[in-house]
Amino acid sequence: MDWLLDPLSYEFMRQALLASLLVGVLCPIVGTYLIVQRMAMLGDVVAHGVLPGLAIASFFNLPVLLGAFACGLLSTGVIAWIRTQSRIKADTAMAITFSTFFSLGITLLTVLRSRVSLEQLLFGDILSISASDVWQIGAIAALVLVGVGLFYKELLFFTFDPLGAEALGLPVNRINLGLMAGITLAIIAGIKTVGVILVVALMVGPAATAYLLVKELHWMMGLGATLGVLFSVVGMYGSYYLDIPSGPAIGLTVFTGFLLALLFSPYQGIISRQISDNC
Repeated sequence: MDWLLDPLSYEFMRQALLASLLVGVLCPIVGTYLIVQRMAMLGDVVAHGVLPGLAIASFFNLPVLLGAFACGLLSTGVIAWIRTQSRIKADTAMAITFSTFFSLGITLLTVLRSRVSLEQLLFGDILSISASDVWQIGAIAALVLVGVGLFYKELLFFTFDPLGAEALGLPVNRINLGLMAGITLAIIAGIKTVGVILVVALMVGPAATAYLLVKELHWMMGLGATLGVLFSVVGMYGSYYLDIPSGPAIGLTVFTGFLLALLFSPYQGIISRQISDNC
């Protein structure tokens, strides 16, 4: 048991593990909607879209969360605007927005000489998380999860049949805005732990793994959250004992779990299908 308890003797590890647990629950639940809508890359766009907001907010001594949230929503608005005003498809609009906001963010961080560390933004620094950071992540997680719980039926209908939801009179624009706000908040919470580059892995990876293992959306969300917690904790312990960066350790753990499901899932596993075909 010493190997399990030793890391907990350090305050920074306790804070980091608590933060990773919160993000491990939050990100996969929100990411489930991206997987089902086949919009997984949207998470990557928003993750990079918050960079200009972080730079501007830091320069003007504004709340960093406010700047990141505003720019994250703006990036989704730009994608929607490009799609409605042209023949450009969603994937192309996301690629254009991704590269533009990422370039603008790097430029502003450099020109404005922001106090925000670019390396920490890109790769995360979970071991520097303070108690106030944990409380902030917890508040974001509670807000988003309560919203998902309250509007679960509306989100479910909108996710699988947006045209049908609109025909029934549901406020699809407001539902979509709420979903984008939830995705943005989840990404902001995750950036501190695993960084911009790997936050999408934590958002999409556990949800995609659950997608290979279960069929119902609510089971996918529950299993995704469970896997997100498991992957985060295993990644943190791996980081501690192997002396490697925490963010990449969590990212690699997520991929390992996904690979195992891809190979051995009873429903969709590659090896499982081959065994079934041979029998």
